[in-house]
Amino acid sequence: MAEYQAELLHKEDYKTTEWSGGMTTELSIAPEGSVYADRDFMWRLSSATVELEESDFTCLPDYDRIIMTLKGDISLSHNNDNWIDLPEFTPHAFDGKDETVSKGKVIDFNLMLRKGQCAGHVVPLRMEEGEGCDLRSILTFEMPEYEAVMVYCYKGTLAITLENGSEYLLKTGDTMKLTGSFGGASWSCSAKTAVAAVVAAVHFQ
Repeated sequence: MAEYQAELLHKEDYKTTEWSGGMTTELSIAPEGSVYADRDFMWRLSSATVELEESDFTCLPDYDRIIMTLKGDISLSHNNDNWIDLPEFTPHAFDGKDETVSKGKVIDFNLMLRKGQCAGHVVPLRMEEGEGCDLRSILTFEMPEYEAVMVYCYKGTLAITLENGSEYLLKTGDTMKLTGSFGGASWSCSAKTAVAAVVAAVHFQ
């Protein structure tokens, strides 16, 4: 049986701070009220600007990370190893303890997951006006179990309809947050305009 909460977040709900390579905007964090700097959170979702041609990532030894660029291409090197080229909307998972260097000025999307307690997956979602998809089918194919789902609309207007008929309209910069026990719930997406978005799912281990 589905028992979950749905919440639509807007730009005024986010927290933006500086990091060594630009600005980072925290879209959501769990548990609510956790402080990123204290490193006591379970998972954190954010989008950051990388404003330097070359920058060093913050070392996060207790966390696994998934990064994807929303605008621009980036190259990463972990622990002085070979460079990995990441075009736009290409998710890349790595260990937060790695010494990671990046090349390229981009806007990125980050999911941080506490090791041994959370697993996650990131799915790019790009649709033309009028296109639709079954969000649950996409997620279940990649990750059978999850307790939190976030849909971040980077550009465009995206409608998400829940199985009870409730519709949420995401505009540029909005995030749809779903948490709880999803059971057989179904969620359909429809692009009201061309959409560039990303879906992140988290499972507590």
